[in-house]
Amino acid sequence: MSIRCLRSSRVCSLFLVSLVLLSCFPGLVFSAVVSLGSMEIFKTHEWFKAKPTVYFKCKEENKTVLPDVKEAHVLYNFKGEESWQPLTVFPSKKCKRCGFYEEDNFKSDDVFEEWEFCPSDFTVPDGKFIRFKDKEFNATFLCSECTAFANVSSSASDSHGGEKRMHAGLIILITAAVSTVLIIGVVGAYKYWQKKKREQDQARFLKLFEDGDDIEDELGLGTII
Repeated sequence: MSIRCLRSSRVCSLFLVSLVLLSCFPGLVFSAVVSLGSMEIFKTHEWFKAKPTVYFKCKEENKTVLPDVKEAHVLYNFKGEESWQPLTVFPSKKCKRCGFYEEDNFKSDDVFEEWEFCPSDFTVPDGKFIRFKDKEFNATFLCSECTAFANVSSSASDSHGGEKRMHAGLIILITAAVSTVLIIGVVGAYKYWQKKKREQDQARFLKLFEDGDDIEDELGLGTII
């Protein structure tokens, strides 16, 4: 009984550790399959060969020959279910160095283009990425799993933008509060100055009457009247 409990506790511990790792490092399980949706080449590099052999290859990976792409200025559409699909797989969010090439029988293979291929290239929500090279090719890639990374990037940028907007709103609020306090202070000071001025005028007016009464008393005008 104790052995079963010990085994179950170990299984639970491993399960909890796995959950923690997956939640803290979601990139560990990031895997995205990339397929080719369409392809059009604008020219061929092989002079003596009627039908070119075009292929896709990422660095340190096997090449994927596109057996249907044989003619220039023809748009080839694919379902993603062909025997040579997928083109590649992103095991993480890291970019790859990939490109389209044409086999050459006499020298090194011709290059249509090489570029940094990244999961973040794919748009939301369709998971498409269009790569166009002038006078070389036009290709559409499909990767529905890559949109998860695009969502994370966009939400991070949105949260960053939200923080900026919140910061700007806070500055505006503080500025408005300080301005209101200053206006109230100026109005209060002006009213206080008016009140003091009225009190001083009243005191000066009363003092004039008192001085007049004193003069009358000294001259004896009050008893005569």
